[in-house]
Amino acid sequence: MSSNGNFSYSQSSVSFSSSISRDGKTTGSRYVEHTTSDPMGTTTHIASQRSGEPVYHERRDYDASGRPVASGGRSIGGSNVDTGRRIEDVSDEQRENDKLYEERIEDEYAKREGGA
Repeated sequence: MSSNGNFSYSQSSVSFSSSISRDGKTTGSRYVEHTTSDPMGTTTHIASQRSGEPVYHERRDYDASGRPVASGGRSIGGSNVDTGRRIEDVSDEQRENDKLYEERIEDEYAKREGGA
């Protein structure tokens, strides 16, 4: 954790992978979670994948008080249901950011699998 005056910043990561061989067939899964926090709140990225399946990616945002924040930047009400949610086109910039993130995750997996 680093500190700048009265502000505190932190980040953490956790990852694991597993595989099982049974009757000559190997199945596996991998998981990574990366969390960053600053005075404005916390963002957690979670990526997971099972053998032969696409990568699942989820992003969770929380405000400085720990309340979940909807994609529009609003805190979600007490029921934890965001009634203002809607489906929107993802911008090219966000797609590029997501692609870079997934590439970094894959590189991290490759490092850990090769170096572990």
